Amino acid sequence: MFHSRFLASVAVSSLLLGAAPTLTYAETPPDTLIQAWSIDDIITLDPAEIFEFTASEIAGNTYETLIGYNPKDVSDIYGRAADSWTVSDDGKTIHFKMKEGRKFASGNPITAADAVFSLVRAVKLDKSPAFIIGQLGFTPDNVEQNIKQTGEYTFDFTMDKPYATTLALYCLTATVASVVDEKLVMEHAKDGDYGYDWLKTHYAGSGPFTIKDWRPNEAVILERDENYSGDAPAMKRVIYRHIPETSTQRLLLEKGDIDIARNLTADDIAALKSDENIELESGIKGTLYYLGLNQKNEYLSKPKVREAMKYLLDYDTIANTIMSGKVKVHQAFLPEGFLGAYNENPYNLNIDKAKELLSEAGLSDGFKVTMDTRNTPEITAMAQAMQQTMSKAGIDLELIPGDGKQTLTKYRARNHDIYIGRWGPDFQDPHTNASTFAFNPDNSDDATSKPLAWRNAWDIPELTKATDAAMLERDAKKRADMYVDEQKKVLDNGPFVIYAQEIEVLGARKDVKGIVIGPSFNDNNFAHVTK
Repeated sequence: MFHSRFLASVAVSSLLLGAAPTLTYAETPPDTLIQAWSIDDIITLDPAEIFEFTASEIAGNTYETLIGYNPKDVSDIYGRAADSWTVSDDGKTIHFKMKEGRKFASGNPITAADAVFSLVRAVKLDKSPAFIIGQLGFTPDNVEQNIKQTGEYTFDFTMDKPYATTLALYCLTATVASVVDEKLVMEHAKDGDYGYDWLKTHYAGSGPFTIKDWRPNEAVILERDENYSGDAPAMKRVIYRHIPETSTQRLLLEKGDIDIARNLTADDIAALKSDENIELESGIKGTLYYLGLNQKNEYLSKPKVREAMKYLLDYDTIANTIMSGKVKVHQAFLPEGFLGAYNENPYNLNIDKAKELLSEAGLSDGFKVTMDTRNTPEITAMAQAMQQTMSKAGIDLELIPGDGKQTLTKYRARNHDIYIGRWGPDFQDPHTNASTFAFNPDNSDDATSKPLAWRNAWDIPELTKATDAAMLERDAKKRADMYVDEQKKVLDNGPFVIYAQEIEVLGARKDVKGIVIGPSFNDNNFAHVTK
């Protein structure tokens, strides 16, 4: 026992020092949670820019947003950094009061100035997630006038319209609404960048853990925040090891070299069910798997081609074989469980129907197109299955593999033909997905708002108006009906082939207790894990 723990400590120390551990061991340290995960999608550690699954989870364990909710009942909203709030009579201003007597990991006090700075900073920097706050009427030009400190622990949040209060509060649960340490960040600011260059690779939060180190495509190391105001985590540190090979993850888990494996395949899950030392944890996510069809492509811009593509996926094989236990078939842009979710699935694999539609589009001989594909085993397996079924209708689909950062960067520049991806909600209101799948106020290449409709160059002024209108509807039934109508229109005409909703499954050693799997990745929590 002592020998194995000693070896584990050596291996962990080598990670902390940046060396690649060469020793194997049969037990992880009792104060350290080690996870194997494919973490090549991390682009930044700055909450104002984070928009990827892995970094969102890390931020959820290291920063505090203004507002939180119970991951088992998302309608149960409460204050995290905020203590309380009231709404003005006209419905436009939310008066927030911050919790008092609390500190950042740096030791600096958390005040309303930090909350205001964090929100203003996010809007001013105008990175990908800025629209989450900006959609409530805040722009780089007006945000300093409309989010203002009113006392040491109070501030006003004044929107341009009387949006549903729950919508505004859910927006403030998103990673982009994390409260950052103004004093620490501004000590590293250069040329008016609000500390952006520094915070991309550093940490300035107040969550249960701090970010000790990030080594791209190698590891992320979190350490317990000794100034955290909540219950202190039992774990001194959490280590994410970048291990993209699922077979390696499974082997390490079985040997006890890691505590949690995050990217298990359907075959891995089936095999581990009989291992008495392993427990499988699962939870349904709001995450959707989809194809984005770039409307700049001469073929994909044809409505009949878009429709044909929706008949060229073998939905059942993907859900029940390739991803067995990890997804369910779902084709609309609102995940099951959201207000207004449309849970009908009108499309199935139908080669003859697809050929008929392609003929109507003047492409009876098919065409050639590329698909950017993150090179993880499951994404690759699904892409290869699509390649096979599409070939039966004459579509020559070339797969272009790349890591998460490569494929995302290309997609965000809308330089793709087809992108196979996952989309997770940024907050638990239906507007979160409507505002990206059915909203595109400016389709120009230099637009400031860049939702998924923009990434796929889909110009939709009428749907954009409908999405704006749904934000203001106070009657829940009417609002739900509006979202159902939008989902049907996107299903019929949109450049998205949505095919599955994720069920997150992870394998953990039997002694690991207290894992929280939430509906969004920033809800996944390890602060209460014990071993």
